[in-house]
Amino acid sequence: MTERPDGSEADRVFNFSAGPAVLPLSVLEQARDEMLSLPGVGMSVLEISHRSLAFDQILEDTLADLRQLLGIGTDHELVFLQGGASLQFSMVPMNLLRGQSSPADYILSGTWGATAVKEARREGAVHVAWTGENSRYDQLPAPGDIQRSPDAAYVHITSNETIQGVQWQREPDVGAAPLICDCSSDFLSRPIDVAKYGLIYACAQKNAGIAGVTVVIIRKDLLERSRDDLPAMLDYRTFVKNGSRPNTPPVFAIYMLGLVCRWVRDTMGGLTAMADHNTAKAAILYDVIDSSGGFYGGHAHPACRSKMNVTFRLPSEELEKAFVQGAARHGLADLKGHRSVGGIRASIYNAMPTAGVEALRDYMLDFQRSQA
Repeated sequence: MTERPDGSEADRVFNFSAGPAVLPLSVLEQARDEMLSLPGVGMSVLEISHRSLAFDQILEDTLADLRQLLGIGTDHELVFLQGGASLQFSMVPMNLLRGQSSPADYILSGTWGATAVKEARREGAVHVAWTGENSRYDQLPAPGDIQRSPDAAYVHITSNETIQGVQWQREPDVGAAPLICDCSSDFLSRPIDVAKYGLIYACAQKNAGIAGVTVVIIRKDLLERSRDDLPAMLDYRTFVKNGSRPNTPPVFAIYMLGLVCRWVRDTMGGLTAMADHNTAKAAILYDVIDSSGGFYGGHAHPACRSKMNVTFRLPSEELEKAFVQGAARHGLADLKGHRSVGGIRASIYNAMPTAGVEALRDYMLDFQRSQA
């Protein structure tokens, strides 16, 4: 159970799902209150035209709020697409690698980076500048370990790997090459220096809203790489030219993204405060892992532990199964690790309250004691 802002109890468990993920309760309540009729509109946000004045305002406000939160300058375009990060695995190389004489460099820190590189190879030459595959993606490269191409078309990273729980704490040095980042699972969780990036993409359903909308921030000069033989809906220029509306956009998902942006800004105090909040939450769980005498074994090296997805193992798969089942009985939902790696994964995105992390901590301590 969790509490509403007014102190009344809501029939809600603590949701540790990796995505779609927990949303701020106040955002859900506002969406509920406005569901039948947007103020001053007389119809639901689920019904309004994407060409209406009402949606014009929603779109403009959401774009403006994102630009303000992230400090996006005039050198970058900001657009909304569909298809999630998985579509961006293809769109990035289609627009930025197709027809280029130099390879794209990919730094592989986990499953999603490894998935992205497979799509890039369909469009041109790819160089794996570093991979953590041999150590089961439990670490990030030291600066000297990255073997960059001297003339890379771009360098691609995944800022936070949800499956392995590995997160970049700062950007790697990529020289003059444009840095491309899949920022899906830590988007809006901390400040980011957009000026350092050629392109940032992020699906919304981790920290920024619900499934259906993908944010793309692209440096204007990179738009010149897109070739005229691209299908229109796979060309970034189409979305820039048409203001994210070359066809019907995901109206409700953009509306929810706007609500979350205002929650981050007004309730949480902005991205610096949001980052401090997330750091403190993650420390609660990592302290339990580190003090458990090996009962809980963290997957990622301490220097690159994710503040979004805390991944760990127990001494046996039988204990892990019992742990997940017991957690569910305590209102702690969706703690089972990704099917490809097993173990336990606690996703503690922006909207996970400290009370939820503390409840998981207490359960972890009690569960270990029960096995003594």
